[in-house]
Amino acid sequence: MYLRVSVIAIAILTSLSLMGQGGSIRLPDVVGATKGMTRTVELRSDNREVLQITTGLFRLHGGIDVRSSGQTDFRFALEVTGERSVRLVISSAGRELLSENFQGRNLRHAIERAGDFAVRRTLGIPGFFESQIAYISDRTGSTEVYISDILFTQIRQLTSDRSKSLLPNLSPDGTKLLYTSYYRNGYPDIYQIDLTSGRRTVFASFRGTNTGATFSPDGRNVAMILSGSGNSELFVSDNTGRRLQRLTHSSSLEADPSWSPDGQRLVLTSDQAGRPQIFTIDVSGRNLQRVPTNISRNCSEPHWNPVHSELIAFTAAMSGSFQVCVYSFQERESRVITRSPGDAVHPMWLNDGRHLVYTERTSTYNRLMIMDVETGTVAPLSPRDFGNAQQASMVFQGR
Repeated sequence: MYLRVSVIAIAILTSLSLMGQGGSIRLPDVVGATKGMTRTVELRSDNREVLQITTGLFRLHGGIDVRSSGQTDFRFALEVTGERSVRLVISSAGRELLSENFQGRNLRHAIERAGDFAVRRTLGIPGFFESQIAYISDRTGSTEVYISDILFTQIRQLTSDRSKSLLPNLSPDGTKLLYTSYYRNGYPDIYQIDLTSGRRTVFASFRGTNTGATFSPDGRNVAMILSGSGNSELFVSDNTGRRLQRLTHSSSLEADPSWSPDGQRLVLTSDQAGRPQIFTIDVSGRNLQRVPTNISRNCSEPHWNPVHSELIAFTAAMSGSFQVCVYSFQERESRVITRSPGDAVHPMWLNDGRHLVYTERTSTYNRLMIMDVETGTVAPLSPRDFGNAQQASMVFQGR
């Protein structure tokens, strides 16, 4: 099977190849990739650090099956060409198909860029290695906000509030972060951190609860849950917290807003049916409709797929635990996609629309997991020796 895939891939790629400057082979992006496609790949580098980083990255990707020997579809070879640059060569069956140079802020960043490029050229989907991830951890004894690269090698602690922090959300351009904290007055308020300057400002501090802030796909607006009216309701503001508009008016509790890819609708949790269920609503506040998940009496934490607008991921109570499910608006069906030994909660899609990150929660630890929804491959994202990590927000920063 792998040999056949390799032959087909070579035929397609070779027939589309174009000669670039300097004789290097440049290929158009693979398009129309088969759903759930997996490529077998051998990784090569004379630099031990480069090989270690590259292996760590590709082993997070269920679409790339890293093999040390035997017949593979492709070989990815990386050569260090400078303090912050690498050269990537993609070959198959002994034939060089592509050669490209990459420069980054440092060597690791250059490797991430090369890896994302290799994914895009061989799988036909965006890579996600050049992402930053924000999350909550209690490694200091209190829940604080952290940010790091995807391999958890460059970790930065953003808060030292010694109070309860939760629900970080990165802006689409990765320059700002919203989160909820109790640190100032013992009540949940929403704060914004400028990740360039480190400056923190109050984003929403109304009477009652202020939480669940999430940027729209274009970064211009923010959805949030406020209870100043006496009940938890869905509001939308601009990205400065002004021009506040109330979208829901009910006696039920609303939570967990997430934007549609086009920014015209929101998905959220509401208990107006008696128990938590998933609903959609227009940004105008019209057409509040229940999503017929039909899989559990307790569904929450929805997240809209940024690429495939017909899909949402959510958390559902299943036989004594919580698991991540995916609902299809086209098929009008839900399916359970995790089999966590404890709970699988707080799912969020990545930029490729194929992977998601969720929190695995047991009686002894919380850690972040990454899943290829199409192949079912699951891998730990946060190291066990890092401490508890949960509630991830990720933004792809590549071009």
